[in-house]
Amino acid sequence: MIDKYRIENSEVLYTKDAITKTAQSDVNYFKQLSSNNLRKRVRLCTHLSSDNLLHEMIIVHGCEAYVRPHMHPGKSESTHIIEGIVDVVVFDNTGGIDSIIRMGDYSSGRTFYYRMAAPIFHTLIIRSDVLVFHEATNGPFNRKDTVFAPWAPADDDRAAVSVFMSELSEKVANII
Repeated sequence: MIDKYRIENSEVLYTKDAITKTAQSDVNYFKQLSSNNLRKRVRLCTHLSSDNLLHEMIIVHGCEAYVRPHMHPGKSESTHIIEGIVDVVVFDNTGGIDSIIRMGDYSSGRTFYYRMAAPIFHTLIIRSDVLVFHEATNGPFNRKDTVFAPWAPADDDRAAVSVFMSELSEKVANII
């Protein structure tokens, strides 16, 4: 399986093929990889380079994965859920909850696709053991194009992340 991909790091794989095909066995492999890394997430970039103008990814997050609230000025983002249940929390610029998109795969009866065409702070609360989704956005990728919410803890502050996510989950539960 590993021969199919170019490994960028423990979280990022790139396709080697002009036509990328992803099967259940590939997703199972990604799940295994995500469960074995610190941030509990893995992505397969189906674009060949971070310089490509269109970025499409198959992404796997374990339920422990933290996606720091962020936005992408000048870019749009679409997400299609393949497997799992997630609440996408959309914030105002001060960290107040603006809306919640309750998502799941097509058979769940929940919203299974969204496109965010404006720079809006958002995060994920993963409600299943694993979340598998297809994401597309504009390239090229430049880390500085992602704006992280100043009111949310950094990935490496595990204690603060735990408190933040616990409080956020409670707020969301009181809304929905």
